[in-house]
Amino acid sequence: MNTQGDWQLDPRLAEDTHPVAHLGLSELRLMDDAHHPWLILVPRIPGARELTDLRASDRAVLTREINVGSRVLQALFKPDKLNVAALGNMVEQLHVHVIARFRNDIAWPRPVWGTASASPYSPEALVQRINALRDALDA
Repeated sequence: MNTQGDWQLDPRLAEDTHPVAHLGLSELRLMDDAHHPWLILVPRIPGARELTDLRASDRAVLTREINVGSRVLQALFKPDKLNVAALGNMVEQLHVHVIARFRNDIAWPRPVWGTASASPYSPEALVQRINALRDALDA
């Protein structure tokens, strides 16, 4: 992997998410929006903005890590659909959204962005959600 010591998490991602785990290539983080079980994977590659900025071997690792995040959300929440996207319109640092979607969620069937303001987790719910995610990762 081409990770280096000068990698830093974008301040907006740091503000909007909470750490869950350090994967081989990526930081796995929880979006602070209780409306949706929503993970963010951020490859620790300095300057990476696009998937094409990654070496083929790093793209393969990222794909496996997206699969890990997807399977964790499926196991814990049994969603109707998973949304997986690397947009980067607001935050240029490469990051991948993995969002559990439900036919009865606040945004269905539209994208989660712009439908409603984020609903931050309460401190207790945040600890519970992160612990559940970590336990599912270890399973």
